Amino acid sequence: MTSLTSARAEMRDLRRAPEPAVLARLLPAATLAPATRAAVENRALGLLADLRAAQGSGWVNRFLQQYRLNTAEGVALLSLAEAFLRVPDAATADLLIRDKIGGADWGAHTGKSDSLLVNSATWGLVLTRAVVGAGERASVLQRLIARSGEPFVRTAVGAAMRMMGQIFVMGRTIDEALDRASDSDNKGFTASFDMLGEAARTRDDAVRYYDSYVAAIQRIGASNQAAGHSISVKLSALHPRYETAHAATCVPELTDMLGSLASAAAAAGIGLTVDAEETERLDMSLDIIAAVAQHRQLRGWDGLGMAAQAYGKRAAAVIDWAQALGAETSRQLGVRLVKGAYWDSEIKRTQVEGLADYPLFTRKAATDVSYLACAAKMLAAPNIFPAFATHNALTVATILEWAGGPEGFEFQRLHGMGEGLYERLVREDGYACRSYAPVGGHRDLLAYLVRRLLENGANSSFVHQLADAGVSDIDLLADPAVRIAAVGGTPHPSIPLPRDLFPGRVNSSGLDLADAEVLARVERDVLHLDEADRLFGKRSKINDVDPSTGQVACAVAAAHAAFPAWDATPVGKRADILERLGDLLERDRAKLMALCVDEAKKTIGDALGEVREAVDFCRYYAAQAREHFVPMLLPGPTGERNELRLAGRGVFACIAPWNFPLAIFLGQVTAALAAGNTVVAKPAPQTPRIAAASVALAHEAGVPADVLRLVIGGGDVGSALVGDPRIMGVAFTGSTRTARAIARTLLDDDRRPLVPLIAETGGLNAMIVDSTALPEQVVVDVVTSAFRSAGQRCSALRLLLLQEDIAARTLDMLKGAMDTLIVGAPGDPRTDVGPVIDEAAFDRLETYRQSKQDRWVHTIAAPAEGNFVAPTIIRLPGVEALREEWFGPILHVATWRSGELDATVAAVNASGYGLTMGLHSRIASSAERVAATARVGNLYVNRAMIGAVVGSQPFGGEGLSGTGPKAGGPHYLPRFAVERVVSTDTTSAGGNASLLSIEDAAGI
Repeated sequence: MTSLTSARAEMRDLRRAPEPAVLARLLPAATLAPATRAAVENRALGLLADLRAAQGSGWVNRFLQQYRLNTAEGVALLSLAEAFLRVPDAATADLLIRDKIGGADWGAHTGKSDSLLVNSATWGLVLTRAVVGAGERASVLQRLIARSGEPFVRTAVGAAMRMMGQIFVMGRTIDEALDRASDSDNKGFTASFDMLGEAARTRDDAVRYYDSYVAAIQRIGASNQAAGHSISVKLSALHPRYETAHAATCVPELTDMLGSLASAAAAAGIGLTVDAEETERLDMSLDIIAAVAQHRQLRGWDGLGMAAQAYGKRAAAVIDWAQALGAETSRQLGVRLVKGAYWDSEIKRTQVEGLADYPLFTRKAATDVSYLACAAKMLAAPNIFPAFATHNALTVATILEWAGGPEGFEFQRLHGMGEGLYERLVREDGYACRSYAPVGGHRDLLAYLVRRLLENGANSSFVHQLADAGVSDIDLLADPAVRIAAVGGTPHPSIPLPRDLFPGRVNSSGLDLADAEVLARVERDVLHLDEADRLFGKRSKINDVDPSTGQVACAVAAAHAAFPAWDATPVGKRADILERLGDLLERDRAKLMALCVDEAKKTIGDALGEVREAVDFCRYYAAQAREHFVPMLLPGPTGERNELRLAGRGVFACIAPWNFPLAIFLGQVTAALAAGNTVVAKPAPQTPRIAAASVALAHEAGVPADVLRLVIGGGDVGSALVGDPRIMGVAFTGSTRTARAIARTLLDDDRRPLVPLIAETGGLNAMIVDSTALPEQVVVDVVTSAFRSAGQRCSALRLLLLQEDIAARTLDMLKGAMDTLIVGAPGDPRTDVGPVIDEAAFDRLETYRQSKQDRWVHTIAAPAEGNFVAPTIIRLPGVEALREEWFGPILHVATWRSGELDATVAAVNASGYGLTMGLHSRIASSAERVAATARVGNLYVNRAMIGAVVGSQPFGGEGLSGTGPKAGGPHYLPRFAVERVVSTDTTSAGGNASLLSIEDAAGI
């Protein structure tokens, strides 16, 4: 029999196993014998008939069927539902309505339903569009109707959104939910109440959520002991740092809290189920559940349960683990088997982090196979009480056939969905079914509603296909095991592995820092390198470089002499060398990360991102060189050949900053090398060892020593470098003031031609937030953008501009989120905010911070020893009050009024800087307006403002923030090159061969 230890070992293997190998182990259990398959199909056809009858019986079902997610109108309604009830001000609410309803074609749906109520609702939407869609060309009468009609429309939309909330939310309070659970519509069904919508962002959130669980447990227990209701608990709601890096603190704290809740549930005579969350939290959740199950005072209580997600590759091993835990603690452990709730975000996270493979299945049919295999395990496990949560008729029919009767398990469904599937089974056949019932205010839980509708409205889902008249019963009941066997268990062809995400190049590989073993290994590698390793061994040769201006002339002379041969090197060979450099960077990733932590004071996560970005630059510019640095034939008259070629300019000076001492340093260098230039590279004086290691690896990859030379030093060395007349171009990242000085030097030097300056400089980066934005998402993105990397990113958020209607609430939540941050040593995995780069930076930032103490909105503690600047929010009277960039963890905040979006963007533009801007809004037209008017290089909508990805988000500013073109973009390499055209008259040798061949072909 499987033990707890062996099950956990199996999970580790499955997490990294290829999808076909995992499915090969699951298929036998999910494959039905012909006779069983026939019986299952017969049962499923009956369930389909019940489902279709239920879909046609209620106007709500018909309404949702008419406005499915494969229609623009369905998406518009869903977007409106997600945001409308949290908007406090009328003007923005009207904008949201106009945005979502005003642009949709509601007339296309008129009279299309057989429900009078649905058709009436459609006519209401048509009329609403007529009211809110009146634009500049509307008549005076239309505009008058629009102005007078908006309050009525607003009221009607609010009522409609609350009605949608009532459909999918059991009650606004636990008492309301209990009353509704006992009404006639829910007769025979029990409920598992879920008190929350989103995870805790602050300690206060966690306390409030914990208290709501305690109150709900007491109320459920007191209301009706015989009803059989239970409660579901989300661990992320009980702790704002439920993360692997914080496992040493959050796991014991959560164990204590869950133990207390379980004891209360046991005393109240109700069950408690721990919800499943993202796969990165699975190991921690199992540790917590096991510790609670082993509490002496809970022995003999069978009310403890957990959820398992079938879309995860580890699902079958999780079932084995649950059986082992039940056996060890002498109980039946409840297990709720679900398909999974985070599939899309899990796919994206795996791609963004460049992991080796997905922790879940990429095909819907594969998840169904996993579900059936897990269901078979659960039905056979003596120490598991199975709960099968599904809306799929084929899955239900299979379980009914396997179980052989109604005893010993239950079904579960989401409240508000799956009507018709279980009613006959519960009320006539004696089967048990429990509704997963969210409880809370409609405003707070509509984000939850949207996720559930998206999951169940996906094109591949059973619920969506059932509503599609074009999908036959045969298609609906297709055997998932047969479908998976037919494709050999291969992953979905439209979901490539992360390494294959970008055409023409291999994506940089990452590390799963949410895996405790991986994180421990990385921490060991970063913290336990000896001094020789920290200097990267003899290969760094940093001590061989003379840190003076005397080295510059020698380095430039060598690079100048090496230029003709390097420029003549075939572009394919240059690209091969850069790709080898990318491979070497990955080979030595641990040492490079250690250098970034030690010398640049980067956190472990930032150090990993730094290495990955450098690798991406190498591979991206190699691919770009192969594409662009080949002869291009241009059109022209017959008898003439016109050919365009790109070639190197000469010696490029690459001057990199300390905040990205590996990625930006190598990004500049590899672009120049790919274009055929030789390079003299000067790193920031704070980070010479990282640069030396980079250059050593480039030489190892095949870049000749004189093609890439390193110079070390401060401003005098930089001035000598750009002042050398043999420098034919400069790539610079740093301050605007230094960029101006370089530009003057290049322009005022009569000894050389006009040469390019490619500069990326500072910014007063603003994020604008309106009242439609989701506060929890805003807070996460603000903390990430303003304080990650100790605010020492060019793109970091400097100015938060909140619509005044939501400023107080957002700032309260932001303060609480800041209080959870860890300011400390950069090599500690728990650290969120490390020190600033050096004492000079500390003195400048701290002097400014202290001078604004009367305007502090919030600050947190920071270590007294070391160059730690405490993350701080400073209030400003307006945009114009911020006149310079403060390169550290200091965030300024100001407010703007509803209706002043355009003026706010104009005020940001007036600063003259144009690097990054953020916008949080659910109003698409607002995003379009900002995109059209903001004079910034990178605009980020409803996401964080940092972490630009090479090839996906080319990075660079305009105005005072840089010259362009954008690093990591398709227009970057040509700036490092000269263009040459050769035009040849092919008739000069006698006759126009091309015309003669045409004449012959025509038979003339």
